Amino acid sequence: MECISLNGPVPYREAYDAQIARRNLVESGDAGEAVFLLEHAPVFTLGRNAAESNLLTPRDALAKMGIDVVEVDRGGDVTYHGPGQIVAYPVLNLSLRQLSIKGYLRKLEGVIIDFLTEYGLQGDRVEGLTGVWVDGAKVAAIGIGVHRWVTFHGVAINIDPNMEHFELIVPCGIPDKPVTSLKLLLGEAPAMEDAYNVFEKCFAASFPATPTPSAFSE
Repeated sequence: MECISLNGPVPYREAYDAQIARRNLVESGDAGEAVFLLEHAPVFTLGRNAAESNLLTPRDALAKMGIDVVEVDRGGDVTYHGPGQIVAYPVLNLSLRQLSIKGYLRKLEGVIIDFLTEYGLQGDRVEGLTGVWVDGAKVAAIGIGVHRWVTFHGVAINIDPNMEHFELIVPCGIPDKPVTSLKLLLGEAPAMEDAYNVFEKCFAASFPATPTPSAFSE
């Protein structure tokens, strides 16, 4: 499994193009799986199911604030990405790994829960929703795309982002769930370099480099 770190903050479209290029190579068998790790320049992304009303600030006002708005080909509603957030985009062959989409989502949540455990935090799933919460507040968002059983898009974990930016949207289209970060939960945010290393370790444990045959996961 190749881990590709992109120096940032990375504009959204630049990271997207890198994902698609690698996804095409994985589909054709010309490259192995990879996970991109990065921080984005401030951006709101709207998934296929996003409601424009969940952008609480006009787009021209957001542009003046230096926040981009991009419609994207993943599931889910509106999310925020920016500096102080770990963004991971796995490009994995679910067919080779014998994983269903539902099984893949649960494994991604498991990676985040393991990551939080490293910092003494208890991450939880919420029935009917995708992502990870701590004490009822969402600390990590997940939104994926799958093309010919190869994944793209991924997860975002709030380490120490600008929390005021979340007030400009209805995060993930869920009005009654607050958003939190490791800084708010711990009182002091871990260094981003440390957080990346911990995430990479947890991800590798759940998604080993060489998939082993198993029963189809649900």
